[in-house]
Amino acid sequence: MEATARAPGKIILSGEHAVVHGSTAIAASINLYTQVNLRIFDDHENGDRLLTLQLKDVELDFSWPVGRIREALPELSTPSSSSPTACSPQFMKLIAALVEEQDIPEANAGLAAGVSAFLWLYASILGCKPATVIVTSDLPFGAGLGSSAAFCVALSAALLALSDAVSLDLNHQGWLTFSETDLELVNRWAFEGEKIIHGKPSGIDNTVSTFGNMITFKLGNLSCIKPTLPLRMLITNTRVGRNTKALVAGVSERTLRHPDAMASVFSAVDSISRELSVIIQSPAPDDLAITEKEAKLEELMEMNQGLLQCMGVGHASIETVLQTTLKYKLTSKLTGAGGGGCVLTLLPTLLATSVVDKVIADLESCGFQCLIAGIGGKGVEIRFNGSP
Repeated sequence: MEATARAPGKIILSGEHAVVHGSTAIAASINLYTQVNLRIFDDHENGDRLLTLQLKDVELDFSWPVGRIREALPELSTPSSSSPTACSPQFMKLIAALVEEQDIPEANAGLAAGVSAFLWLYASILGCKPATVIVTSDLPFGAGLGSSAAFCVALSAALLALSDAVSLDLNHQGWLTFSETDLELVNRWAFEGEKIIHGKPSGIDNTVSTFGNMITFKLGNLSCIKPTLPLRMLITNTRVGRNTKALVAGVSERTLRHPDAMASVFSAVDSISRELSVIIQSPAPDDLAITEKEAKLEELMEMNQGLLQCMGVGHASIETVLQTTLKYKLTSKLTGAGGGGCVLTLLPTLLATSVVDKVIADLESCGFQCLIAGIGGKGVEIRFNGSP
């Protein structure tokens, strides 16, 4: 039995940080994916009876005898794939012991939580069957593009596709989408994996990765929206690491020092997100209408970036991207936590390819990584062995 699932990363179009203080934010899927290939073996195919995880992008392989997993996690020998459950502190200790046995290199120590999430999801959904899981990704790790959520969503989708919990056409050719009910199940399992990796995630990243398109979220309420025009962004990874918790805390401290001023900032961000949502969903029957919409989006992005500066989450690397793209009359804003991380640049529909090439060359000469992505596309998809 073999299946491959792919799940998209995400960006925050507007509202980061302010959402913590009650403002509306908008997140969207991007057509950059994490892909998980899962092959389950019969006993005669895998004499060693191993569960193997191959992380191709970092060239790391991990293997456990399934008997060792069954010994460490006996309660999961009989999986319950249709009922997502949280990983208890007791199980976390048992799983941590399995991960420690792998001697993860110190340079890759940050992957340990992801490997723990893998073991929990695998054993919970499929039990202790021998298998090989191969993971590849277009998404840079730890850059704020939802790489961990895409991993949890793609893994959950692949595991559920080969379980009895979902109903899929095994003979379907090419990529296949799940039913709405099955997507809900994928999302709930992926959220359990995200909790192992991040502790208290919002659930936004895995929801966008599962369902695709765009979502607005405010005070815990999520609503799906569908864009009416194809948006394209240049995503610049500054390669500057940042401490998200410290940045969030910094905004909260500034709010305590200047409550009235920051309340106005958050209110303005809320207005920007709501206007963005209206523009994104409004019809655009011709090139002129599309150009007008894109110009409005650029203005709102510019305003949002200015407000993020007011919150104190800027960085010299972000400023370099802003100034570089501005030379070509393009508008950019940080996405996610700030303090480094990634920056979005809207690429208008009528923008010449030669200009995009020049912008990318300038940015890459600064040591940045550039990715071009379509915004607001499909969520998680699955295909079965033999599909083209």
